[in-house]
This record gives sequence, C-alpha cells and structure tokens, in this order.
Amino acid sequence: MSEWTFDDRQGRPPWLFLSVLGLIGLLLVALSWLVWWVPCVGLSHIHPLLPRWFGVLLGIFVLAVLLALGQLGLTLLSSRDLFFSVRLRGLTIRYLLPAIIAIGRLLGADRDALQRSFIALNNQLVRGRKLRVPASQAIILLPHCVQLHECAIKVTGDIDKCLRCGKCGIGALAELAQSRGVTIAVATGGTLARKILLEKRPRFVLAVACERDLTAGIRDAYPLPVYGVFNRRPQGPCYNTEIDLAEVKKVLDAHVLSDSANS
Repeated sequence: MSEWTFDDRQGRPPWLFLSVLGLIGLLLVALSWLVWWVPCVGLSHIHPLLPRWFGVLLGIFVLAVLLALGQLGLTLLSSRDLFFSVRLRGLTIRYLLPAIIAIGRLLGADRDALQRSFIALNNQLVRGRKLRVPASQAIILLPHCVQLHECAIKVTGDIDKCLRCGKCGIGALAELAQSRGVTIAVATGGTLARKILLEKRPRFVLAVACERDLTAGIRDAYPLPVYGVFNRRPQGPCYNTEIDLAEVKKVLDAHVLSDSANS
C-alpha cells in the first residue's frame, strides 16, 4: 500500500495552518517578553530577585509551549507517531484551532482554506498513530446531502433502506461498508452524529462532510480519532454531493482490519 503525502486527494496541504501556527509562536515570545518586562518594573521594588524568578517561570512556560508547537510540526513532517502526539492533537483541536482561525481571518486568510488545512493536519496526526482497529469498532459517518435530493426513500437512521439504484453514492458506500463489516450511518447534523457515536462507541471514525462540518465534528468527537474526507460539491453545498470512493477505501485499508484478519 502506497504512503500518503501532503498533496493527496484530500486537497491542499496543512502549510497554511502551520504558517499561522508559527506566527502564534512568534507572537507568544513577544507577548511573553512584555508580560515579563512590565511587572518587573514593580517587582524589583518588592525584592530585587523577584524579576529574575518571574522570568525563569515565564521562560519555562514559553519553552514548553514552543516545544509542543515544534513537536507538532515534526509529527506532521515526519508522518510518524512521536511522543505525546495524542495530547498534541487535543491541544491543537481544543486551543490552537480557534486561535489560528481567528488570527488567520485577521490576516485575510479564507476560512474554508484554514479549515481544510486543519483537517489535513488532523488526518496526518491520525495517520501518524498507525491505528488498526477491528471492523466492528469502526464507523463511517456520512452527510445526508450525499443522497440524491429527489430520492423518496430517506436513509437517515437506516441506510439499509437504500435500493442501491446507483443514482447517488449511498449504495456503493453501503456495499463497501457491508463487505468490510464496518458500521455506516447517515447523520443530518452534529446532534445526530454525536448520538450515533455515543451509541456505537467506535474506536475509529471515518467522517465525510464539508470543511465546516468536519471541523466541528472533529472537535465534538475528541478524543475519538476522526479521519476527515471532503465531499465534492459539483452542484453547490449541501445538494447532491459526491464522495471519492477510492479515498474511503484507502483510509479503511490503512486503519480498519478486515473480517478475515480478525478471524
């Protein structure tokens, strides 16, 4: 099986995200210097050693954050599961993502581009863990817009209702999931997606959606490892969207054990 590269079918690489990440590191150093310098003027009047000790503690904190940012970059560039990569993913999802999107927007960066970059980064961290879970502990989550809009049979809640007519990608995905022994479900939004995850309690999630929904889903599902696959929107957002079936197969090959491998 061939290795992924940053320039895979998932779209643009996470360089935009990493560039803003580097800017945050520089801003942190500058802000920390100000935080140290301003109080030191007053602290020196209390005790001459207080500015020094305050500087040491602040320096340790800044160094720890910079090391975490550096390790995050190395994890992405090396495609390997380095120390504490799981915690780094949590740090990225919970704290860095909102800051990076806010700073990126201030710099004029496109929100979708930032989200695509974040999802590429998240996928790289998930790949770096080299997860291999049984098919029974994996799930594929799809958006309802993958189904043909004119279809009278709604598969939300029960994808087995699909007649496999071939007019949309639902049938092929359902057949793929069935052949692999992987649970597959269609969610109309974040609330239903969270409900499905709570009921199924998987160890690996392959989620298909647009940039906005994938970003929100990855954050909501943490600490579950979620691999994001972008849908294609030839007719516009949320309407008759399409899925790269080959990409879905590639992710399943890399992270989900087949039934034969479990027997």
